Amino acid sequence: MEVKKTVRFREEVNVDKGSTSQKTDTKDISDINELALALAKDAIDAAVKSVEEAEHPIKNIAWVTHGEFTAERGCKQIEEFVSKWEYQGRWVHYTEFLRREDVIHSFYYIYCVHWSIPTARVPIAQISAGVYFTIKINKNKPPDAPIDVSYVFESQRLVHRPGKTRFREKWLRDIIEAKYILIDPNIFQFNSIG
Repeated sequence: MEVKKTVRFREEVNVDKGSTSQKTDTKDISDINELALALAKDAIDAAVKSVEEAEHPIKNIAWVTHGEFTAERGCKQIEEFVSKWEYQGRWVHYTEFLRREDVIHSFYYIYCVHWSIPTARVPIAQISAGVYFTIKINKNKPPDAPIDVSYVFESQRLVHRPGKTRFREKWLRDIIEAKYILIDPNIFQFNSIG
């Protein structure tokens, strides 16, 4: 289906105003050009994003409901979700239940997924990167309501939601690199982990 749109420009000629009218017309045309450029940029950005999402969809799992949730099931669900992330096979991780916080209308279940890269020289990694998951169980929601899951990477403030953000292995490498630099900036070589 082909759609055509006709745009008419009204040119105003005023002999008395002379160059003032010409300046106004030039300003109107520049405003139209800026608007057209902004619309074209937005269209290109949207097209690039949709192609990227089609090639590399953001992965998620079917999370349990309030009625089905237990602390152990939450741990298994986080393991299942993390296994969907794309990362090199040399990374190892384990999930640990940290605590349950009782707030006014909810329970917060806090978990940590510890990531590290063991090597032949150091089979038990001394440094790991943590991803902290929070599962919020609202006391007032019905048992068939979905749970609320969010997670943050250690030393970062951006809160991620499953199915909304694509995991980047670089985030883990950056955390581990920063820790190595804090321990001894002279011995760290990025090639050893990256």
